[in-house]
Amino acid sequence: MRVVVVDDDRLVTASLKTILEADGGLQVAGVGSSGLEAIALYRSLKPDILLMDIRMEGLTGIDAAEILLQEDPQGKVLFLTTFSDDEYIVKALRIGAKGYILKQDFESIVPALRSVYGGQRVFGDRVATRLPDLLGAGSKGQDYVRLGLNEREWAIIVQVANGLSNKEIARELFLSEGTVRNYISAILDKLELRDRTQLAIFYFRSF
Repeated sequence: MRVVVVDDDRLVTASLKTILEADGGLQVAGVGSSGLEAIALYRSLKPDILLMDIRMEGLTGIDAAEILLQEDPQGKVLFLTTFSDDEYIVKALRIGAKGYILKQDFESIVPALRSVYGGQRVFGDRVATRLPDLLGAGSKGQDYVRLGLNEREWAIIVQVANGLSNKEIARELFLSEGTVRNYISAILDKLELRDRTQLAIFYFRSF
């Protein structure tokens, strides 16, 4: 897996390079310190994943990612930042980023990269727990009540979109695995969707 790391703190990029390359399956193809460098590195190196900070002088990580993902909709951008700002989280997801994790959760960086490489979206624990509220507030009017869903169903949709299995959802929400299966079946019926993949797509398109 080839990764480009961009952060305006050069000590951070050096530390991340060391951490990532300690894992035998990861190669840091390049490092940068600005949004403009991120664009140039991505275009020239074509990494599997761009791991990038958000707040940088000049072109922000969000702005850079939006440009790159318009050019390459299949591209994988994972944001790594110290800021769990609601506006940033919503913007990151709307432009098609594959995840948003906090630097404080440093032990989750390598697993997050693996998940993104495998096609999942990932969020740090502190971000994931706030997603239902963010979606209710910033979802272009399509809040879950208007869709005929209740709070528990919406929480399950969030977890499905986050890539969790039924067993993992059950553990997170203190339900039995059978109850989770029943909820998902009911949700698919209500939304006239075929499977979990369509449910995840619905979730990310709904705001």
